[in-house]
Amino acid sequence: MESSRQYQIPQTPRVISPSPTPSEAGSGKDGYFGPVTRSSTRKNKQRVTSHPPIDEDSSGSDPEKRARARSRSPILAGGVGRRTMSGLTTRRQVNGSAKKDPTLPNGTVNGHLSPAAANKNYWREMSRSPSPLGLIPIHQKWRSFIHRHEIPRKILHVSIGFLTIFLYCTGTQTSQIHNVLLTLLIPIALTDVIRHRYWQVNRFYIRCLGALMRESEVDGYNGVISYLLGAWIVMRFCPKDIAVMSILLLSWCDTAASTFGRLWGHLTPRVRKGKSLAGSIAACVTGIITAVVWWGWLGPLYSEYNHGGNAFAFQGVLALPTQARELLGLSFTQASITSYWALGTMSVAAGIIASASEALDIFGWDDNLTIPVLCGAGLWGFLKVFS
Repeated sequence: MESSRQYQIPQTPRVISPSPTPSEAGSGKDGYFGPVTRSSTRKNKQRVTSHPPIDEDSSGSDPEKRARARSRSPILAGGVGRRTMSGLTTRRQVNGSAKKDPTLPNGTVNGHLSPAAANKNYWREMSRSPSPLGLIPIHQKWRSFIHRHEIPRKILHVSIGFLTIFLYCTGTQTSQIHNVLLTLLIPIALTDVIRHRYWQVNRFYIRCLGALMRESEVDGYNGVISYLLGAWIVMRFCPKDIAVMSILLLSWCDTAASTFGRLWGHLTPRVRKGKSLAGSIAACVTGIITAVVWWGWLGPLYSEYNHGGNAFAFQGVLALPTQARELLGLSFTQASITSYWALGTMSVAAGIIASASEALDIFGWDDNLTIPVLCGAGLWGFLKVFS
């Protein structure tokens, strides 16, 4: 008896769950408790008061009425600086979401994320996924083919280059093209403005052209507008060969940079955010090959179309500037290169300009606008100095 009293059997220790039980929380209706933030957990350790009950709808099976953990997706307009789906929500939904506050109905905050703060956009009717894949339904169905590799978009991108070559071979001049581009640009831009104002139009637009769109273009402007604007600028203001070359660099170098950057960009250093060294090298090599084919074979093949105001800026000769020749005491013949040397130099310059134009970020503008404009300005400036 003395030994049994001395060595008593200890009581079974109480295991405390990290999440509050229904009795502790004071609400046993549904047995649901949302995620708790770290700061509220530290505050709850300091005070002994119990959590007020969470007023939830009884239909807990509806995914729209279940609280979600805060998503990192930029499409959810839950905090400061987040993008709002202005083109996808009705005016009533936008005004209502601005008044929502992640607090309980009685005005108190207990550290839990309130189900009432859920952002209800019409695109959740298409896809319940909180990821950006829910914006365009076809991207969710064809994730690898359309969303990851953007095959339809790349086919359209590359086909513009072949269309440009076809128009050149048939004798179409740039003075005939830029008017058509401007005619197409105006209604397409107006359609984009309308679809961002009326979400029903945007829904129909996405269902028709979702395979050719990126997620950022759902709430932003379509890249076709930037493409047409950039093509119109170079066709309107640049010489014929430089204008055609700028479109070819946009069509093929940008596609090559995107393709090789997605495949091997993680193995090379990053040039800037979203741009890798592998993509820049691919753009440079593609630009060199394109320039060799254009100025070395295809351009001179249809030289009968290149007279007067449609003459090429590159005539197969590159020379040092006049000031450099006088400073070095060289004649024009001594300070110039022709034939394959000039073609090779011009091609390397075109590749470097294309790679730099693809890697640069100018005020966050679409590269479909910046690449042709920068390529046209760079090539024309190079020829102004060295010809």
